[in-house]
Amino acid sequence: MGKRTQHPILNTLINLISQRLITALALFLGTGLLIVFTNLQSSRGLTIIQKYAYSDLIISLPISSSSPKPHPLPPTLAQWQDNTNSGDYFSQVTITQVGYLVWSQFPIRVYVEPPRAVNEKQAQVWVNGVLQGVKEWSNYLPITVVEQPESADITIVRKAPPLQISPDSNIPRARSAQTTYELYTTNKVLSHRFTILLSPSQTGEYLIAATRHEFGHALGIWGHSPLQTDALYFSQVRNPSSISPRDVNTLKRVYEQPTSLGWSLMDNSKIN
Repeated sequence: MGKRTQHPILNTLINLISQRLITALALFLGTGLLIVFTNLQSSRGLTIIQKYAYSDLIISLPISSSSPKPHPLPPTLAQWQDNTNSGDYFSQVTITQVGYLVWSQFPIRVYVEPPRAVNEKQAQVWVNGVLQGVKEWSNYLPITVVEQPESADITIVRKAPPLQISPDSNIPRARSAQTTYELYTTNKVLSHRFTILLSPSQTGEYLIAATRHEFGHALGIWGHSPLQTDALYFSQVRNPSSISPRDVNTLKRVYEQPTSLGWSLMDNSKIN
């Protein structure tokens, strides 16, 4: 047989297809490992991982929680009155395995991690933008900024969130932000803490808007609004909205709901 003729364009296409196949296989294997790990942990009752919208819920339940019940409304929310009768989107808020994600100890402690991958001036601009988005919510719930990450209830980091694979497509896509929470116990009281990742690509007004949106999730609005005029609108828009009366109305309704957070847990060893 004669020697095959080399075709540079064909070889390039073959190499490109091979690289994509390898990438797809790696993603498939990675997902498979995650599924195996999730099932193993869930079968032991230690960890449950659930996907919701643009957020990953990472939940640890070491012992059974008590029956959910509401906490008294924080004074800032109790005094809130919507004179515009704008309504709310409470029906879009997801109830979790422990009830609604309500804070019961105030002020809520927030730590903003200074970015290290940029110069000092750029880092300060980023921190200032994040703090502006955070402090807008302080009119409705008591919030304080702390200097030590170990004391924080909510930690905000300048980091690209993991790629997301949508249910109707196997193509991973980038996200501009991600909010996750985990549960833990202190003196047999069930508590939670949040981590917010903000993509380094977010700057200026979009950084403030992303912070405002994700922080709303961390305060308890575990869902999205269908209206662009709300800060918790489900998608990023060209002209982001500030916190609307509907956002606050929804937050108030969340804090009127039952939760296991902030209450003592049942000790299974004492149950007959």
